[in-house]
Amino acid sequence: MTTQPATGPGPAVDPARAAAPPRRPNGPRPRLPRSVRREQLLTAAREVFVVAGYHAASMDDIADRAGVSKPVLYQHFPSKRELYLALLERHITELVHGVEQALAVTTDNRLRVAGAVEAYFDFVGTDGAYRLVFESDLRGDAAVRELVESALTRCSEAIASTIAADTGVTPDEAMLLSVGLAGVAEMGARWWLGSGPEAGAAPPLTKARAVELLTGLAWRGIANSPKRPAPPAGDV
Repeated sequence: MTTQPATGPGPAVDPARAAAPPRRPNGPRPRLPRSVRREQLLTAAREVFVVAGYHAASMDDIADRAGVSKPVLYQHFPSKRELYLALLERHITELVHGVEQALAVTTDNRLRVAGAVEAYFDFVGTDGAYRLVFESDLRGDAAVRELVESALTRCSEAIASTIAADTGVTPDEAMLLSVGLAGVAEMGARWWLGSGPEAGAAPPLTKARAVELLTGLAWRGIANSPKRPAPPAGDV
């Protein structure tokens, strides 16, 4: 009787290979483009700075929030201060652009006033970034102070040029009216955002109603300014 060879379990398997995790089908995860990584880091930094403020925040906190190592963070921003300044400059540009756009989209001056007021409400109502501009705990830093003051000046100058073009007031008077309007819009928007009965609650007024009320207040004052005389017929 012929004895058949026993059927074994198959070829031997290298224990080291068996213990290794399966290889990803597409290879290692590709590195993010530098611009995309920078956006990711700025977003994480904003979230940390808004909650903790500049002094209490750390680069470790920001790296953890972004899901990167601290060396990666330092490749893009050599210091916490440089990261904060980059973030501050970004949000200041957003505020100024919002005000300038609101003034440019119409020639109706009452709508321009409403648009300027709404631009502050939009800025204050977006991701807490307004705290970096209006409530920074680093205002003693010369570069931070210069950036913030520059933003307020640029917004006021944009509004003042509109007021001066439509009224007979002097440039200094137009600037005073503009600063007053910007102050009303900023303080009103910040109060509105924090006016809920408890933290995180919706404000008691809708944004549209709040903008309407402040626009009426500001417009009644600006509309009483003397109108610039119309040019004689035939003049261009």
